[in-house]
Amino acid sequence: MRFAVILSGCGVRDGSEIHESVLLMLSLCQAGHEVSIFAPDKAQTMVVNGVSGKPMSETRNVLVESARIARGAIKPLSSLVIEDVDAIALPGGFGAALNLCDFGQRGEQCRVDAEVERVLVHAHEAGKVLGFMCIAPVIAARVFGKDGVRVTIGSDVGTARACEAMGAHHEVRRYDEACVDENLKIVTTPAYMEAGSIVECYASAQALVRAMTKLLECK
Repeated sequence: MRFAVILSGCGVRDGSEIHESVLLMLSLCQAGHEVSIFAPDKAQTMVVNGVSGKPMSETRNVLVESARIARGAIKPLSSLVIEDVDAIALPGGFGAALNLCDFGQRGEQCRVDAEVERVLVHAHEAGKVLGFMCIAPVIAARVFGKDGVRVTIGSDVGTARACEAMGAHHEVRRYDEACVDENLKIVTTPAYMEAGSIVECYASAQALVRAMTKLLECK
């Protein structure tokens, strides 16, 4: 099957979580899927020092930074042709809540990047399977909350309440489990919202891929 992976930069504090991104791609390849990587071509909402955790006074581009994880094999999200893929997956990292949407700043009142929302809605309408890791399920809650989407971000009460305020139904899951909304073909997993190590994060990525693969095989 053909998967598109959407990144949000490079680094847990202001972009895609690197472990989640790499382990997601590894799990997809191990399952025999074809992977292509995309990211919005726009400025990051902020740049954060990975050592101190403090904001930095510089500007970086989401696509350019994501290319570090993709080893350069990446395309602008605007070039993604929905008909060319069977599924779309989004790893977490706070960039998902800053660059793909603004949940990190506005919480349950967040708005999803217009291009990201267009891709997800078009993919859903075309019957594609969608997957979200870590904090990224808040994007699913915002876009598909009106449809009562079932999601998990693990067991964080505040984020779970925000998802439910957006119309989603939140379900508690362990790091090695996935929440599967079979009706909407949407899969979510907690990853580092629950995982305490890279090994546990790998288990989360594998759970997501297994569940997405199962939905694809049932099509």
